[in-house]
Amino acid sequence: RLKDLEVAKLGDSDVHVKMLAAPVNPADINMIQGTYAILSPLPAVGGNEGVGEVLEVGRRVAALKPGDWVIPATTGLGTWRTHGVFPEETLLKVPSDIPVLCAATLSVNPCTAYRMLTDFESLAPGDSVIQNAANSGVGQAVIQIAKASGIKTINVVRDRPDLPKLVERLMALGADHVITEEMLRKPEMKDIFKSIPKPRLALNCVGGKSTTEMLRHLQPKGTMVTYGGMAKQPVMVPVSAFIFRDVRLRGFWMTQWKKDHAQDQKSLATMMDALCQLIRKGQLTAPACTEVPLQDYKAALEASMKPFTSSKQILLL
Repeated sequence: RLKDLEVAKLGDSDVHVKMLAAPVNPADINMIQGTYAILSPLPAVGGNEGVGEVLEVGRRVAALKPGDWVIPATTGLGTWRTHGVFPEETLLKVPSDIPVLCAATLSVNPCTAYRMLTDFESLAPGDSVIQNAANSGVGQAVIQIAKASGIKTINVVRDRPDLPKLVERLMALGADHVITEEMLRKPEMKDIFKSIPKPRLALNCVGGKSTTEMLRHLQPKGTMVTYGGMAKQPVMVPVSAFIFRDVRLRGFWMTQWKKDHAQDQKSLATMMDALCQLIRKGQLTAPACTEVPLQDYKAALEASMKPFTSSKQILLL
């Protein structure tokens, strides 16, 4: 429920932030349901992502000043609020010359896409990547970041009533091929690989049958990275894929990456700079968004849980 709370007193190392916008992500819903790997101590404020403007800083705060834009540096900050007082180390400064929706959706999906494209296989221009749930926030970021690096994408989506419209939208973002899950089994897949090489990297956000079918098209010694399980089914891999093609199966969780690199500010800054540069050049846009005032949060939560959602709900604060 929506509640009015007193804003906490500003400590010496704290920052008073006026939140501007915060998305509703699947992980936020999972946290509320109590099924996520990290749960906030109750009572808690929802939301792990968003952007805010600094209003006031404590006397020991050196890196931030009023007027700066900040995003969460950690999970569980509780961004679905109009104001908050947070310790300085839980915030990350971002440039205020990028669109507000890009900043609000920067710390989870684009970072996940960037790391998965960078950390598992050394991809070069002309290489290809295959991914399912290509219309998700991460999927849209993968298409754009790959395109900017000259990497081809094969994008798998579920069949749906408005498929041509979705295909058109993903192609406009820079997708090379958009296919349905049913297509993965068909002989026509061979036609795709006449013009581009088989992928060395597969990105899986679904699980179940979708994953098994996608794996068929991975190069020998290729890597499949699982970062979500929207079908709520296990990843099934034929024994032959392991023995005869030596495929590698890995997992990725952005929260864990941030924990592992907490002392390594350089790698975080490098990633953020690269993403902000892409945004400035118009090569990385916010995912398709529906803007919702905070008081209509119930409608936003319901909409984000509907099947075939291609639009991210963004709470305007």
